[in-house]
Amino acid sequence: MASTRNKNTPVNYRLEERRYQTVQEHVMYENASHGQAWDTKLAGNGLNPGNMPWNTLSNNSSDIESFLFGINSTNLVTPQEPLRPDLKTLSSSNIFEKGPVYMPDPLYVEKYQRPQAP
Repeated sequence: MASTRNKNTPVNYRLEERRYQTVQEHVMYENASHGQAWDTKLAGNGLNPGNMPWNTLSNNSSDIESFLFGINSTNLVTPQEPLRPDLKTLSSSNIFEKGPVYMPDPLYVEKYQRPQAP
C-alpha cells in the first residue's frame, strides 16, 4: 500500500533530522542557562550568589567531596594519602564600589543615647 502522508518524503526526513540536530545543539551548549558561565566570578557587592557547577571552585572537587564524606578513610590495605586541595582563584563581580568608612578616633558610645525598650 502506498503512503499518502508526507511522513515518508525525503524532504520531511531532512527537516526532522535538522530539528533533532538543533535540539541537541541547544541542550548540549556548554554556556547555556543550565551550563557553565562564560566568565565565572564570585558574587560581590549588590549581588546574591547563584548556582555554580561542581568544578568551578577547585580542580579536584570530586576528591575533596570524597574526603569530606569519609570515602576510603577506613581502607587498611592502601591507606588514603593526605588531601591537598587544588583551589581556583576567582575574582568577584561588583555592582557598586564601597566607599571608605569613617570612624571617630577614639570611638566612644555614650549611654542612654537611644530610648530604652519598655
